[in-house]
Amino acid sequence: MRARHVLAALALTAALAAPAAAQQIHKITIIAGHPPVFLWVKLTDEIFIPEVDKRLAAAGGRHKIEWNRGWGGTVAKLGTELEAIQDGLADMGFVSSIFQAAKLPLQNVTYYAPFGTEDVGLVTRIVDDIHAKVPAMRDTWERHGNVYLAGAALDAYHLLTNFPVAKVDDLKGRKLAAPGPAANWLKGTGGVPVAANLNTYYNDIKTGVYDGTLTFMTAAAPAKLQEVAPNIVKINFGAQFAGGLTISKRVHDRLPAEVRDVIKAAARDWAKAFAEEQAKRVAASVGAMTAAGGKVVEVAAAERQKWVDAMPNIAKEWAEDLEKKGLPGNAVLAAWMDGLRQAGAKPIRNWDK
Repeated sequence: MRARHVLAALALTAALAAPAAAQQIHKITIIAGHPPVFLWVKLTDEIFIPEVDKRLAAAGGRHKIEWNRGWGGTVAKLGTELEAIQDGLADMGFVSSIFQAAKLPLQNVTYYAPFGTEDVGLVTRIVDDIHAKVPAMRDTWERHGNVYLAGAALDAYHLLTNFPVAKVDDLKGRKLAAPGPAANWLKGTGGVPVAANLNTYYNDIKTGVYDGTLTFMTAAAPAKLQEVAPNIVKINFGAQFAGGLTISKRVHDRLPAEVRDVIKAAARDWAKAFAEEQAKRVAASVGAMTAAGGKVVEVAAAERQKWVDAMPNIAKEWAEDLEKKGLPGNAVLAAWMDGLRQAGAKPIRNWDK
């Protein structure tokens, strides 16, 4: 009996003296083509990463991530984030789907069906819901080695110009920067779209490459676009889904389930915080630009309707083209429009009809 007690005591002593299980370190390079001055990158740094770290520590600290941040195109230039993650140059990042219209066509549905809603949170929720309901949405990411975590919508696009605009006819012959599929918004207006992105707008307008841009206020303000395009023309193309946080499928599949779950939960927190902060900053962004010399121009409702009516049905054209390629363009378009209408939004054109 005493021998058993002695053995038990020795076993307990050995267990207490044994070192804790070694912490597993996961090295992850996370990227964005835009610099941290833009909110989606800033909050990736300030909310997503700290939230992952906090949750892993709270779970017992068995896993820890060592982050290597590659913001502002230091690892992958804007528009190449998808390939960088696919090819192993990076492990995670914010992928701008707007610049991947060929590889991520379904994700660009909002840009092909504009004038829907300026509610950033609603756009994010609808597109996330489409990802959940339409397998092809998720498959397009995974086909390129990425796993979709959470999305981000940008506040309503408007028009910033270095020339006066009061009516649609004022656009004729004017060159305007239009990112990705937003170029289609100028069809029927006489405006001339020029492919460009936020990183180049300021200098290109200043040097006369084009006369203005279609963009959103929370990016226009930090980029100080009012200095080169002082006319803030409130046309309101609506908020737009522009991309999201993704993780390499290769990395995702080899991570422990505990870590994957934490990353996905933190991504949802990031998306919620981004939508809320983005919405809060719109008025302040316009205020900052007007205080610095910008001038807000309110477009008459009749002129906005004239703009919409002048456009061909770019959404149906887009959807039918995807159908020919074996992708459910019509289903995704219908889901987007139904999501808007069911939420009480009043799009001024039913693109799916």
